[in-house]
Amino acid sequence: MTLQATDKFATKAIHAGEHIDSHGSVIEPISLSTTFKQSAPAQPIGTYEYSRSQNPNRENLENAIASLENGKYGLAFSSGSATTAIILQSLPQGSHAISIGDVYGGTHRYFTKVANAHGVDTTFTNNLLEDLPSLVKENTKLVWIESPTNPTLKVTDIQAVSDKIKSLNKDILLVVDNTFLSPYLSNPLNFGADIVVHSATKYINGHSDVVLGVLATNNKAVYERLQFLQNAVGAIPSPFDAWLTHRGLKTLHLRVRQAALNATKIAEFLASNENVIAVNYPGLPTHPNYEIVKKQHRDALGGGMISFRIKGGAEAAAKFSSTTRLFTLAESLGGIESLLEVPAVMTHGGIPKEAREATGVFDDLVRLSVGIEDGDDLLDDVKQALAAAAN
Repeated sequence: MTLQATDKFATKAIHAGEHIDSHGSVIEPISLSTTFKQSAPAQPIGTYEYSRSQNPNRENLENAIASLENGKYGLAFSSGSATTAIILQSLPQGSHAISIGDVYGGTHRYFTKVANAHGVDTTFTNNLLEDLPSLVKENTKLVWIESPTNPTLKVTDIQAVSDKIKSLNKDILLVVDNTFLSPYLSNPLNFGADIVVHSATKYINGHSDVVLGVLATNNKAVYERLQFLQNAVGAIPSPFDAWLTHRGLKTLHLRVRQAALNATKIAEFLASNENVIAVNYPGLPTHPNYEIVKKQHRDALGGGMISFRIKGGAEAAAKFSSTTRLFTLAESLGGIESLLEVPAVMTHGGIPKEAREATGVFDDLVRLSVGIEDGDDLLDDVKQALAAAAN
């Protein structure tokens, strides 16, 4: 099937990247072969030679990701962290990067403990738009954004950052981690990003049974450099993981919308509860950057992620997270099931306390990944856990 420019998201989610094989299979088969026959030396019978370089399932997924992010090119990797690593490894030795301070703990770890070992220095800032001109150096090659951020759900005006970078007349790539929203709720390439990345382990796959990362770009030179590294480093997903992720992608719009509707209901309750100090949720009109949310997010939806500070400190956070019935205490996010965690001692435990608290990650912060169970059941679970934590 050939998609048309007028096809909407749901149609693209179902059909982008699909391939009808010689048997007419409606759902693509899993191609586990590591190598492919050649008719003569250096003359492959088809498109593929060796599965590290390319595989039918990975290529189909990459094409689907590019389509849903409104990009020309897509790449899939063995994890979201591998995606981050390949992008940073593509920078020249001695480069400088700028990142928002409130990032996923694994991203912070890579910037500070791995990228610096091969000559990439990173400056973190909690006020990117204001600080950017003063932070840019002659060797600055990359600006890294999460929007919304993990775990405090800050929202960045991507277009404003892109415009500011362009005004500096510097060859600087703008990378946006879109994991918390997925391609259904936001498309950063539309707002001036050069690369959009996802931990596809989360919403894109959506079933908590795959570890995988993806990116999309419209820049051919960037794509070719990253594709070279994907093959040279070998940071690729298995055909089965690519197939599972592509299958999950087909219901992305249904899952993410329902998760966002459930999360909105819970966030509204938390915002009015006396045992809650503060709520971070982009879908609330009280969010500091709600006007940007209305511009960057489909239907101003806030997504399925919430974080909130609970009265009673770390002890209350631990009690709340250990008392829920439907929310499972576990790291990760974006699956059909609801999860919760305490970032200060879990996903962000490796960040020094001073740096962590400077971004709003306090010991009393709880992060919810709201799934697609019945919204009223989830709300009742939050209510009873809050009551238990208050006693």
